[in-house]
Amino acid sequence: MNEDLLRGLHWAALQFIVLVLCVALHEFGHAWTADRRGDPLPRAQGRVTLNPLAHADPLGTFLIPGLMIFLPALFGSFPVALIGWGKPVQISLPNAKTRRADDILITLSGPAMNLLLALFGAVLLGIAFGASGTLHLPPTTFPFLAMFVGMNAGLAIFNLIPLPPLDGSRVLRHAVGMSEETFAKIARNAWWILLLALNLPPGNPIFLAVFGPLVRGAATAFFFLSEKIAGLF
Repeated sequence: MNEDLLRGLHWAALQFIVLVLCVALHEFGHAWTADRRGDPLPRAQGRVTLNPLAHADPLGTFLIPGLMIFLPALFGSFPVALIGWGKPVQISLPNAKTRRADDILITLSGPAMNLLLALFGAVLLGIAFGASGTLHLPPTTFPFLAMFVGMNAGLAIFNLIPLPPLDGSRVLRHAVGMSEETFAKIARNAWWILLLALNLPPGNPIFLAVFGPLVRGAATAFFFLSEKIAGLF
């Protein structure tokens, strides 16, 4: 096995691990907020935990992202968009008086968790750059942290898109007064529709023209923070 292939597989493994952790923490954000809002269901189902396996979906967390990450490392780049998802956190919203507010807060907590992780990564990246002259960090530290920031920024923005079954669609449901039954019917097979929308035609220039600038803008803000932190050293 040549050195370039080994390097590519090593980077793919890091990317896969980061994706699994970020997706799991996204779902943990939903579960933690639901628990704090008095919903007993996530804790009863073992979802108020940092264990990634409790939040992983075999297809959406492992198989599809794994293929999208490792196949290009083995055979060259493919014109597909990386996508992944975790096992949805089930909620019961037992408090009728605050049900709408609880649902919105729980929904937004997933993207908020990814933004917090991006912020954490940006701070670490700034410290790493600022102290690189004395800490002698491995050269892979910087692209790894940059990937961590970019991936979390992407997950946050992606999940705020108001298309079922993404988090933004639940906020939109409340905004337009859609019933839960109607929303459930629309969202039932929406993952496959969304997957096709991301990749047909290859690269989907229309979708990327809208989604790409939003992700780049969010990531750029975090990288700007990293530069400011690095300048303090």
